Amino acid sequence: MLAVIAFVVALGFGIVAPAIPVYARSFGVGTTAVGLAVSAFAFFRFVSAFGSGSFVERFGERVVLAAGLLVVAVTTGLAGLAPSFPLFLGLRAAGGVGSAMFTVSALSLLLRVTPPSHRGRAAATWQGGFILGGIAGPAAGGLLAELSPRLPFLIYAGFLLVAGSVTLLMLRTEAVPAPPGRLPAAAGPDLEPAPLPLLAALRTRAYLAALVANLGVGWVLFGVRNSLVPLYVTEELGRTVAWAGAGLLAGSAAQALGLLRAGRLADTWGRRPALVLGAALATGSTAILVLPPVLWAFLVSMAVFGLAASFLGSAPAALVGDISPARGGRVVAVFQMAADLGAIVGPLAAGWLTDAVSYQAAFAATTVVLAAGLVAALALPRRKTARP
Repeated sequence: MLAVIAFVVALGFGIVAPAIPVYARSFGVGTTAVGLAVSAFAFFRFVSAFGSGSFVERFGERVVLAAGLLVVAVTTGLAGLAPSFPLFLGLRAAGGVGSAMFTVSALSLLLRVTPPSHRGRAAATWQGGFILGGIAGPAAGGLLAELSPRLPFLIYAGFLLVAGSVTLLMLRTEAVPAPPGRLPAAAGPDLEPAPLPLLAALRTRAYLAALVANLGVGWVLFGVRNSLVPLYVTEELGRTVAWAGAGLLAGSAAQALGLLRAGRLADTWGRRPALVLGAALATGSTAILVLPPVLWAFLVSMAVFGLAASFLGSAPAALVGDISPARGGRVVAVFQMAADLGAIVGPLAAGWLTDAVSYQAAFAATTVVLAAGLVAALALPRRKTARP
């Protein structure tokens, strides 16, 4: 059910994404303001994630998940009817808060109810819902935006209301008993263990490795790939935007095809081998772009990173579940914040390096960030699961 909800959310977000710049432009604002309309959502999603984790620990995943979807639905629907740009911007920012509530609560619930032997596959299935929705959404969104730039917002709001209703009706979870010998004194009467303190998680190498890996995923997958790659193709390779789309499609296809296999390997090989393989592939894929620009190398790089992302979308999340098998609101929130931080800082740092030095310098810095994830993965103990 969480994978279905993820698909609906990603489908709606993909539908509305092409309409955001067009709709913002309709208010007569400049390019900077259009960029602000895009980044406001991501920024408020980042700054509200930790608070969303606290809500999860206090009220439970199901309530916070439904509330987050409702917040995004209402703010998105109203944004489609906004009479002015400041109101539109404020509604987009509020939608980022709801998005953080949804993401943190959904991943927390997923990791809490899934047994350790299946956490990799569960995380992969959940990520697959996002990927499939993200692939299908933009094509429909472009057509709808041609009819009216307001229409995608209203349709997205409707999708979110459906997802929220599914959450309330279908996700009725029971308390998960604590593993023998691991019941904290603060546990409640339902025998569910208390949430692992964030500081305790930060003292484990497994959690730090998951954070660094997720930072790299956000840096490339949600940041540099969307902001820098299209410009690299048109300006450095001298090709059309269609080739940039082909590269992004190759990456998405490789990620979608590799997800379930990567999740199975994270469960059977162990978290460490899967994370090492994913981080090594990701590091190598961006290192290719540091070389002189060639079209075939770009396409190979995108496909290899997509395959790497299938491992980095399952193994780090499974590690977090191993570390915090209870309701890990804040632990999951900081894990999600790592990816959001990468998505915010990555495009800015890469853009500055491109302007100041070259595209190759920007990709070299990206390679260093991903290599840090590889070093952290290699430092993990050689065992199937990592526990504090």
